[in-house]
Amino acid sequence: MLVNTEEILNRVIDEMNDVMKIGAKDIPNIDLYMDQVTTFMDEKLRSSLRGNDSEEKILTKTMINNYAKNDFLPPPVKKKYTKEHMMVLIFVYYFKSFLTISDINTILEPLTGKYFNTEDDFTLEDIYEEVFGVGGERMNRLKEDLSDKYRASQLTFENAPEEDREYLQIFAYICFLSYDVFVKRLLIERLIDEINSGRSNPEDEEDGDGTGRQDKKSKDKKDKDKKDKDKKDKDRKSKDKKDKDKKTKDKDRKVKDKKDKDRKDKKDKDRSVGNETVQAVSDGADTEEINQI
Repeated sequence: MLVNTEEILNRVIDEMNDVMKIGAKDIPNIDLYMDQVTTFMDEKLRSSLRGNDSEEKILTKTMINNYAKNDFLPPPVKKKYTKEHMMVLIFVYYFKSFLTISDINTILEPLTGKYFNTEDDFTLEDIYEEVFGVGGERMNRLKEDLSDKYRASQLTFENAPEEDREYLQIFAYICFLSYDVFVKRLLIERLIDEINSGRSNPEDEEDGDGTGRQDKKSKDKKDKDKKDKDKKDKDRKSKDKKDKDKKTKDKDRKVKDKKDKDRKDKKDKDRSVGNETVQAVSDGADTEEINQI
């Protein structure tokens, strides 16, 4: 098995450089339609795909629509996405490979809620530049860490059978990297749990009335849900009442129609009897015959 691990490492590092180079200045300052958004993301991030699969999309229209529905991507304006939308989507792309939608929402909702499309001096673009602006130095440290792990893996399994040594050294390198990923992911999840619990999220600091902002949002949402439910219940009861009233009216109408019919039948019958009596008298019938009528 001939695997040039060092060549793969160098290629991955080059690809990482491309991915991390999307600065705020590289994002269009004009608003984009959905197709333009997906095209931009494909062009800038395609090198990060496994095997550069031509069939796979970096972000699809369905994904972007779902992000908007989950409230961590603000909705487009007249079907167009701003530069700030693009920044949020780039953050989402990095997070979605190892975090759940719920976790991504926990991380991004405070940012989009406070800094998206704000007129304050500190904006979402400032946050984006702060994170990615120090990428060069951080990337160099990451490269060195990956190289150190690779060199360490090459020193393993010296006494293993020669035909298996290369595979075992690759296995060791994968284990070193995986342990690193495991620990970092665990740390990220713990930090997200802290944010959710309100212990480390500035958004949960108390306002003047002693109520956290996140609590207010949660309460507002519950109130809205309750109002919507109450309205639906009221509409349903109103409809049920109308249906019941209609059925009652139909029943009353049928009863009235039946009474009218019975009254008419009786009148017709009385009129028929009267006619027969008059005819009998005219014909000279005696009293007994007339009473039989």
